[in-house]
Amino acid sequence: MIESRLREDVCRIAKSIFDRGLTHGSTGNISAKLDDGWLLTPTGSSLGDLDPGRLSRLDWNGNLVSGDPPSKESFLHLGMYQQRPKLGAVVHLHSTHSVAVSVLQDVDPADVLPPLTAYYVMRVGTLPLVPYYAPGDRSLAEAVRQYAGRHHAMLLANHGPVVGGTSLSAAADAVEELEATAKLYLLLRHEKVRPLSADAVMALRRKHPSP
Repeated sequence: MIESRLREDVCRIAKSIFDRGLTHGSTGNISAKLDDGWLLTPTGSSLGDLDPGRLSRLDWNGNLVSGDPPSKESFLHLGMYQQRPKLGAVVHLHSTHSVAVSVLQDVDPADVLPPLTAYYVMRVGTLPLVPYYAPGDRSLAEAVRQYAGRHHAMLLANHGPVVGGTSLSAAADAVEELEATAKLYLLLRHEKVRPLSADAVMALRRKHPSP
């Protein structure tokens, strides 16, 4: 995809995410891979009001090539790309229901949400909880790097989800599926539920492997 089109797509998807309340204020960041680097939403920017020409363009050492200064969480994205070369985009949000789940005490840190739906299994799969570090802390980036070797989606404790996809639309679809499942989980938390069986989950994962 040509760079100008990808810049427009980042801003279009970011605005859709913001307008539907999946993130707020100046929270969240989105990146997308180019042939010779990657684009990232700038630091302090609102996903609802991005300028395609001002997106940060970085090289594979994390250096700013052009555009506004990048999000302070740029190394979180870089770690995802370095560990998972098939990724084409990464989306990090502060979506309400996912953040709510990230602060609960009684979740399984190895796999936070149960397999409530087939689409969650197909688009997200296993969801580990990354221990808390302050936003922008290089220790957070290193923790994400370690998890990214085995997972394309993760939940940062007391912070929010980070999800990669083979394309920008795939990453956006996956993070929205995660948020919808987090909402379902909270709605059903004190009810008797019937998650997908282990056999059903295994069959879906064989058919839809992680990127």
